[in-house]
Amino acid sequence: KLKQTYDQPFFMAIGFNTPHLPLFTPPEIYNRFPLDSVQLPVTLPDDLEDLPPMGRKFTRYFDTTPMNHRDITRQGLWHKAVASYLACVSFTDDCIGTVMDALENSEYRDNTIIVLWSDHGFHVGEKMHWEKRSLWEESTRVPLIFVVPGMEASLQCNKPVGLIDVFPTLAELCSLPAIEQFEGQSLVPLLKNPDLEWETPVITTHHPGNHSVRSERWRYIRYTNGDEELYDHQNDPNEFFNLAPNPAYAEVKSMLAAWLPQSCAPYAPRLPRQKYTQDFDWTTP
Repeated sequence: KLKQTYDQPFFMAIGFNTPHLPLFTPPEIYNRFPLDSVQLPVTLPDDLEDLPPMGRKFTRYFDTTPMNHRDITRQGLWHKAVASYLACVSFTDDCIGTVMDALENSEYRDNTIIVLWSDHGFHVGEKMHWEKRSLWEESTRVPLIFVVPGMEASLQCNKPVGLIDVFPTLAELCSLPAIEQFEGQSLVPLLKNPDLEWETPVITTHHPGNHSVRSERWRYIRYTNGDEELYDHQNDPNEFFNLAPNPAYAEVKSMLAAWLPQSCAPYAPRLPRQKYTQDFDWTTP
């Protein structure tokens, strides 16, 4: 596609299946991560003890699937699982490199905007959890990289932003009119100045009524039944200690709760049950 000539601006959406289950890669990629060099994530044995009932229930979703912490650790497969995930990430990096080489060798290298992102994060045993389907940092944090012709490269921004912001950002970069229904906001100011004051936190929703609010310092989770979690990323980047029950943080919770959605979109029709999926009530403990 990049070797072809176009007389109009074009858009390309390129997706990669990995990293995703099953965590399979070519052997030469997997061999980049010898098991004796793999580092497991830092965990606390009693990490789940301070979770409210709904928080504990979210960790139980995978208990009846092959990707559950109890069986992975009991079978001695934790190092292999982490190595396999790292290999999938590395393989995807190689694939992205192939695309970037094609762009670099094309006539579009100097006038193409690139955005790289992932759909969700991935637990590999943090908080005794695997894959996604949580409102914690490991599930909700993703890579987000913009390459914009004429803008300085290699800048790093630590402000919390959301994937909902990608569309408005591209609209502004391409000098397209904003759409009134945008709920996200353009990130062009941050692309120009990564240290800009940025007050808007990020909202992540997992099934109606379950939300997390992530500011630069805090993550506040409120489940649909009212259960709460609060983590201070300045002092607790692993989200080990739930501060929500502590009255000293009532003001912080109130400040973050003000950003919670006031309504939820209607729930999409249920897909037919598939292998390794099960009916799960995300609304009650």
